[in-house]
Amino acid sequence: MKLPAGWLYSPRPVLLSAILCAAPVLCAQAQTAPPDNEKPWAATSQTSGSGAPSRTRESHNKSGNRTVDKKSVEVRAADGSYQPFLDTETETTQVNATTTRTVVRSYGRDSDGHRSLTQVTEEVAQTSTNGDGKLVRTTSNPDLNGSLQVVQKEVADTRKTSPDLQETKTTVYMPQGGSMAAVQQTQEVQKRSGGGNVDVKTTTLIPDGTGKWQVGEVKHSTIQEEGKNRTTEERVSRPGSDGNLEEISRTVGKESEGSSRQKTSTVETYTKDIPGYTGDGKLHLNQRVTTVQNKDAGKTERQVEQPNPGAPDTGLRVTTKTIDIVRSGASGAQSTTTIQMRDDSGSFNVVSVDTRKSDQVRAQPVQIAPAEKTAPQKAAPTTPPTPK
Repeated sequence: MKLPAGWLYSPRPVLLSAILCAAPVLCAQAQTAPPDNEKPWAATSQTSGSGAPSRTRESHNKSGNRTVDKKSVEVRAADGSYQPFLDTETETTQVNATTTRTVVRSYGRDSDGHRSLTQVTEEVAQTSTNGDGKLVRTTSNPDLNGSLQVVQKEVADTRKTSPDLQETKTTVYMPQGGSMAAVQQTQEVQKRSGGGNVDVKTTTLIPDGTGKWQVGEVKHSTIQEEGKNRTTEERVSRPGSDGNLEEISRTVGKESEGSSRQKTSTVETYTKDIPGYTGDGKLHLNQRVTTVQNKDAGKTERQVEQPNPGAPDTGLRVTTKTIDIVRSGASGAQSTTTIQMRDDSGSFNVVSVDTRKSDQVRAQPVQIAPAEKTAPQKAAPTTPPTPK
């Protein structure tokens, strides 16, 4: 099966974005105490701005080994009423100590406004004590008769060949001629070293139409930690017109945390294609995202800088500003996210305001008094999670 030129399916999230939070809300939540998911909670949010206003309701319930998360999105109609738009239900079951099954059902609305199933994704993840694992994810869509038909299947096998070396092979299948055919393979090698440093090489293979596999992309990611500082780099290469690999993008991230509990991160992206700029075959700075998080104040500010398409040689300019404020208490949390964008005159206008209220209470850390005359132990370095 020959795929269109440049087609690549990304079964795994980009490593760099998993390390340095890009979304201020997620970053703010990641730095506070973890939520207590053993108890039920509910949340509502309201979004207003230049686009169609919407509101979202979320709920979380756990009973035994089964957890159900629901999310409903409504959009405001012309008459001012809110109409159901999208529902998502996620059911997670801990089958046993090593197996987890997750089913995500998405619902839309048909022409009559009735709720209708639009997609089902089922994921079964298995782990073992030696670090090996297997994940099978199947995505199905209903046909004209309402019967579910598999449209994609993903199988990932992980082998931990040594304490510091892990290899994952992922194969993506899609329907072809009445059966499922492999359309992409991903081979990932992750190596960890002392101090929380990680080196990941991901090679993506696609079929060439003759039954052979060819390299479609090579991604090399590195993470280096030194105390509270972290540097990440990701290089992406793809075959050029001559068939040889050439670097098409590079992303560099830096994260630091001061003594005042303020964390600053910067992510710079370099690409060959910049709007309004005649390409010279070299990588140029195309975007800079700067995030400043004040943990004590519960405030995160983020700004995005990009070139001016009308004058790309003048450097980057701020195009988007986001301010996220989170307030947590004994009864739950409230957050407000405000997004501003630059208009043609250079002024910043509010395009979106999202207000969220939740009765979700975060788990309180247990304080253990140190033994007398015992020197404090040095905290172990944080190890980033293995990308899924």
